[in-house]
Parts: sequence; structure tokens; C-alpha cells
Amino acid sequence: MNAPLRRVGVVVLVLFAMLFVNLNYRQVVKADDYRTNSHNGRVQASEYERARGKIINAQGIALADAQETGDTLKFLRTYPLKDKYAHVVGFKPVNLGATALEKLNNDFLIGTSDKQAADRIAGLFTGKEVAGGNVLLTLSQATQEAAYTQLGNNKLKVKSGAVVALNPETGAVLAEVSLPSYDPNLLSTHDINAASANYKKLDSDPAKPMLNRAVQEIYPPGSTFKVITSAAAMSADSSLTPDTTVQGGEFYQPPQTSSFRIKNAHEGICPEQITLKQALTVSCNTVFARMGVERIGAEKLKSMAQAFGFETEPRFIEDQDKNYCNVAASHTGPMTAGANNVVDPPAVAQSSIGQREVKMSPLQGAMIAATVANGGREMQPYIVDRLQNADLSNADRTDPKELRRPISGDVAANLQQMMFSVVTSRDGTGRSAAVSGLQVGGKTGTAEDGDEAGDHGWFIGFAMKDGKPIVSVAVFLENAGKGGSAEAARIAGLVMKAYADEKGIK
Repeated sequence: MNAPLRRVGVVVLVLFAMLFVNLNYRQVVKADDYRTNSHNGRVQASEYERARGKIINAQGIALADAQETGDTLKFLRTYPLKDKYAHVVGFKPVNLGATALEKLNNDFLIGTSDKQAADRIAGLFTGKEVAGGNVLLTLSQATQEAAYTQLGNNKLKVKSGAVVALNPETGAVLAEVSLPSYDPNLLSTHDINAASANYKKLDSDPAKPMLNRAVQEIYPPGSTFKVITSAAAMSADSSLTPDTTVQGGEFYQPPQTSSFRIKNAHEGICPEQITLKQALTVSCNTVFARMGVERIGAEKLKSMAQAFGFETEPRFIEDQDKNYCNVAASHTGPMTAGANNVVDPPAVAQSSIGQREVKMSPLQGAMIAATVANGGREMQPYIVDRLQNADLSNADRTDPKELRRPISGDVAANLQQMMFSVVTSRDGTGRSAAVSGLQVGGKTGTAEDGDEAGDHGWFIGFAMKDGKPIVSVAVFLENAGKGGSAEAARIAGLVMKAYADEKGIK
């Protein structure tokens, strides 16, 4: 055989090998992706042959259901409560990909999950097709309703914000609300053209109604970050207590700076000598900026934030692999300057009061408050309580999981005392969060968001009864302006009260 023929033969063999590899790749590796692709017409027809399982809150109310139709696709996915649970539940359209919990639990909802294998085997003998299973959530009806209503009717008429409420002892999500919201029924309609048009309209809306601000976005936390700064200081120095006198004053100028100064939000709130508890109560910037620079330092401040979960995504227990809920990580940002990345005192000072490049999600804020209330034990959040087969038997249940212990029990007790003062003291910034019959602690936050935009309003806090943590909450009001943190505190108090009332805790 001459050389040209050998070359042709080699080329043909290589082409056949490539064809063989590609065929196996598509039939084996990519088979499941093709089978479950939302644009696969056969998959669509098969899925809509039977009722998709329900997504149900803790009180047994269906948040996502299936309605029988007379068209080609026999069942229509419906969302009875419309926009109240849109961000947390997600949506399941005909011609687009599912989102959030609809996507995370898709296999179980349509009856093809590995957890339903026994039912499918039984179906081979009975001839009965496996029905979709139900997904039961931890969400509290009263808490979600209060969060949605109070956030939407806030006294400052703020259009964008979020609320997250947790059970501090378990990490169960009790409420997750983001505004503005949208009606997922607009996207699940069988009219594909209408669904596509609705999606494009929502997606292009400058208000970003499909963005879940509760877990997907991060914002400057302002003075709520002083809880982290306090934790870092007391963890580094065991002699520091809520009653320790620290240096305050009207201004703080870090060493080796000539013109940079930190000032307080209001004159006269922070005398030269003030206790640590009182400094948190009135939200004294100069105390915590000085503490960050002179007592803690950039490394320990960042380490404490990381110990609470900053720099990592606080994914739900049931959503570890894919993060279908798009939970975002909070960040402290750099506290250095120059080509050599030398620690920059002004950056540390600003970061210590939750400004500069510090960014936090409302979920992370609720987790910080929950950890303080829970004696220093931070629980991993979860929102799916259990998976329920069509016959109402349980296929799986989520067990609470301790995530980390960023602070000791003693430091947590000190922080509780300080955060109680924020709500109970006459000059506390979080007085409007008080709930009769409960011990409520918290921290307000006012965060700058550029020169022209209004400041963000924050409140993170918790409620306890007889020393037992009941609920933690974070309320965020985007660009709320003056009075934003006080309004966030008021909303937080009503959300916590709603959960306590639902549980009969007085």
C-alpha cells in the first residue's frame, strides 16, 4: 500500500473513531440531559400526562398545584397564591426551564425520582403509572403572610426589599419574601407565545421582579455588621464584656491618616467614654471603627465574618449540589491599599461598620441573628421539610444540621444582652421591633448606596421565650432613605409576632 492510501486509511479510521466516541457520548453521557431537556417535546407530553405533585407549606396549603385541562397537555401547573411565594417556589413552564424548588424537586414531582423506584417497580405489575410526589416545605403561612403584607405596605412606600425568617434551633426557613414579585401563572400557561412574551417583559423590567433579593443578592449591611465586629472583639479579648467602657467620641481618625474621619449618624449619641452595650444600643460608629482598627485588625475581622459564613454560599441542605435556588455568598471585600496590599486603616474602619465593600444577603443576616440566639451554634438553612409519596407516605425527610460554631456560648450570651438593649432601651435604635411577651434582640443598619440613591434600611434580630430561641429575622428595605432601619425593625417585630402567635407562644 502506497503512502497516500495509508494516509487516507488513517483519516477514515480517525473519523470512525470520532463518530464512535461522539455517538457514545450522546447516548450515554448526555442521554439524561436530552431526556429531561425542557424543550424536548416528548418529555413535555409525558410530564403533562399526569398531575405534577404539589408544593405545600407547613400548614398544608398548596403553593403549586395541577389543574386538569381539555387540551393536548392534560394538566396545567398553577400557583394559587400567585406572587406571595413566587421567588421561593419558582415556576414550571412548558417552553422554558423550571426554577427554584420546582427545578430542584422536578424528578420527585413528576414521579421519576430514585426515591420512587419501588413504586415504579410495583407499577410494572399493576399497570398503574407512578403519580408525582408532593414537596412539603418548612414555610409558615402566618409568617410568610406577615412578611409579604408588611413589606409590601411599608410606611416609606419602598418598592424593593426582602424578608427572611428562620427557626434558630433547626435552620428551617419560616418565611422568604422578595419584592417586587410576579405571578408565576403568567409563565406556566400552555399558551407558549403568551408565556414567552410574559417572560421577556418580566426579564426586561428595570425593577427586576424575578430577582430573589432574599437569597440571590447582596447589599451593604451597614451597622448590622457591628454584631460581627462585636463578636470578633469579644472573641479576641475575653476581658471585654457588654459593660466594659470603651472610647467613643464624635469622630474617629485612624492612625497614620491625615484627613479621613469616621463620624456618627447623629451628634451627641456617643460620649468619649461609653460601654460596649450602649455603643451597640445607639449604634456608635466611632466605637466600632476604632475597635476594628485598634483592637481587632483586618485579619481577625475577616476571619470572624468567614466563621459566620461570609465568602461561602449558605446553600440549603437539600440544594447542595446544584444550588438551583441561586443562594449568593456574602463578602467583606479587601481591606488593603496599594500595590503591596498593605492593610489600610480607613478601609478597616469603614468595613467595621458595614460599609466600603462589605456586602451581605438577607439570608446571611437572618443566620447571624439566629446564631446569636442559638448560643453560638449556626444551623444550615433548609426549606424542604419532607418529600411525600402519592400515597402520603414519607419518601424522605430533612434532618437539621449544625453548620459551624463561630462564637462561644459566652460570647453569644453577651451579644444577646447587647442586642436586647437595642430593642428595649429608651434610646435604642430598634425599639419598634419589640413584641409583647417575648424577649426581642436585634440590630438596625443604615447603609449608604452611592451619593444619589437613598440609604438601605436593615434590621436583623431574634425573639426568645424563657431563654429559648423562637425565631430570627432579617428585613431589608432597598434605598429606603431616612427612617429605613426603624421601618425595617417595625416589620421585623410584626413578622416575629406572627410566627409566635401561630405557635401559641405568648
